[in-house]
Amino acid sequence: MRATHAQTLAGREGDQLLTTGEAARVLGVSRQHVVDLCEAGDLPHTLVGKHRRVYQSDVEAVRTGRTRMNRQDLQSLILAYAVAGEIVRNPKATITKAKHNLAAMKDSPSRGSTRVWLNEWESLLNGPMINLLQALTASTQRSRELRQNSPFAGVISDETRRNALNLARVGHAPL
Repeated sequence: MRATHAQTLAGREGDQLLTTGEAARVLGVSRQHVVDLCEAGDLPHTLVGKHRRVYQSDVEAVRTGRTRMNRQDLQSLILAYAVAGEIVRNPKATITKAKHNLAAMKDSPSRGSTRVWLNEWESLLNGPMINLLQALTASTQRSRELRQNSPFAGVISDETRRNALNLARVGHAPL
């Protein structure tokens, strides 16, 4: 599949950079829907000037419904399940700890899009519990990015953390 205005950037060698219009044609959706996917964090994008560009491989992943989950993503997802369990078990203490951690994270210097994710965590921690649990445990790109900037350090025990990481290591193999 060749896009007419695609560019290739170093760092993702061989992966074409598409406009939102080109991505919309690939996905069979409107350009605005592609923009909405980008804004929601479900389709990673970069800016070229003031214009969003998306990598063809990411568009294909959305198109085919694939989730390109690596070992780190799997570990963070399983840890997120453990955190979600702790939120359900003891919501007040868990949310309070996360808010305390988030305040400390926001006070320290942050680079790039980290500030955006911290602001999103703040909104989730102050919003409906179901939105928090869904964002925490989804396998979307947005949730992956959120988990990389998680304010939930220290809310699960070391034993639970070890068990979760072991589960991620063995994957779907029988225990």
